[in-house]
Amino acid sequence: MSGLGTAFGSGAMTNSIQDLGLARAFLVIGSNTTEQHPVIALQIKRAVRKGARLIVADPRAIELAELADVHLSHQPGTDLGLLNGLAQVILEEGLWDRDFVARRTENFDAFRASVAPYTPEFVERLTGVPAEKIRQAARLYATSRPAAIVYAMGITQHVAGHRNVLALANLAMLTGNVGMEGSGVNPLRGQNNVQGACDMGALPDVYTGYQKVVNPEARAKFEEAWGVPLPAECGLTVVEMTRAAAEGKVKAMYVVGENPMLSDPDLHHVREALESLDFLVVQDIFLTETAQLADVVLPGASFAEKDGTYTNTERRVQLIRKAVEPPGQARPDWWAVAELAERVQRDRGPVSFYYNSPAQIMEEIASLTPAYGGIRHERLGIQGLQWPCPTADHPGTPVLHRERFTRGLGLFAPVEFMPADELPDGEYPLILTTGRLLQHYHMGSMTRRVPGLNQLVPQELMEINPVDATRLGLPDGAPARVRSRRGEVLTRVRVTDRPRLGVVFMTFHFAEAAANLLTNPALDPTAKIPEFKACAVRVEPA
Repeated sequence: MSGLGTAFGSGAMTNSIQDLGLARAFLVIGSNTTEQHPVIALQIKRAVRKGARLIVADPRAIELAELADVHLSHQPGTDLGLLNGLAQVILEEGLWDRDFVARRTENFDAFRASVAPYTPEFVERLTGVPAEKIRQAARLYATSRPAAIVYAMGITQHVAGHRNVLALANLAMLTGNVGMEGSGVNPLRGQNNVQGACDMGALPDVYTGYQKVVNPEARAKFEEAWGVPLPAECGLTVVEMTRAAAEGKVKAMYVVGENPMLSDPDLHHVREALESLDFLVVQDIFLTETAQLADVVLPGASFAEKDGTYTNTERRVQLIRKAVEPPGQARPDWWAVAELAERVQRDRGPVSFYYNSPAQIMEEIASLTPAYGGIRHERLGIQGLQWPCPTADHPGTPVLHRERFTRGLGLFAPVEFMPADELPDGEYPLILTTGRLLQHYHMGSMTRRVPGLNQLVPQELMEINPVDATRLGLPDGAPARVRSRRGEVLTRVRVTDRPRLGVVFMTFHFAEAAANLLTNPALDPTAKIPEFKACAVRVEPA
């Protein structure tokens, strides 16, 4: 929930993975959990087998939809309308938690007025979900306690992503499903250390622990610790960097453990931007598509070849230990960054970037980051610790917001529906949404080098509804050309009733059929996240 800034603070699960098993109901939205987060999906499945109710909101009939009491198959990009509709039913039918709202929240009247127009019939026209299903889902979520919201990038990767997250927070507060086991708002992070990277300030507007760059007090603290003046302005997000490079405003990039030549939207533009740089450095464990464009490649060490910590999706800081030596000239990422920084700083003053070990780096993190204040390598052991862990004797925090929110009272946020940036039209009549498969991971830098996984899933197969496939003359397995306003790819089709009518689905694992040649770089105006999950396309036989 990065950038939420109301009740829930930073973008992290309010609860723990294990206590999801205590939920009496789940609202899973924008998350193909069984394929993207299978360990967490096991907790949901176990709870459902014990009687928990399950609501799944997804344009595709994902595996969890087969177990669901209600499957809300909505048009991609209409999540906000659906969430406001659920809130409207809960209010209209008096199912909300009056005591929780009165004691622990504010701005309720403005929120209530904002969702009043989102009747089930109105939301049906927005989303394509039958009004009665909207009522059924709202009743299940509001009357089953505790209830947990689980979401992933299907919620955030939209131009309305920030609003979507606010709407989820509204639902949790409205029903009092915050601050106890089996409840809360639980974003599932997309990669193994996204949470840790964000916690450590790998965002353009914060230092560690989400301390704002524009806050003079926070900036002064880090200036004193590091002995250098720091800029008062926020930096650029990934897509903004690409645009700035294409415009000649950014001259060099240092890319660490990322492959924007597959992961970013509108890849033709990404290539043009990277090739226009004066200097490109890529630090990675394999020669990725991005590394092939680099002027210098720094070989990194994999997770098994270094010591350190990861912070996982439930805020748990976990210690890892080196199992094998890194090959050749490969080095841990922290070592390479420190060596480079030392050389850059050498003629600018006495500041040293040298560290003896990751444990020493963690000492510095703890000294500057209140939520990590009590975390040291020697305390982590097998189980790790969940932040906030402010002091050396603190046991960690499995459940956030038990007594109060980070800001005091939880702030209800009125959020109006905002459509996808691109809608189907006569030229591009279908909506493409993207995601992942169980067998491959993200850009495939690692998994596509595993023969067994390549045997299981050797190529991209675009999912298309049978009605759309028949209309287009595309039998199962046929080659097809998929075009958007930004590019085209060749792929084969899988004819299946998983996607709803008018929707096609592709993964972004396969460089030879790169879905991100098609996707839209339009940004959420607040979070600056691209709209990967909805763009208009045309499909034709190839």
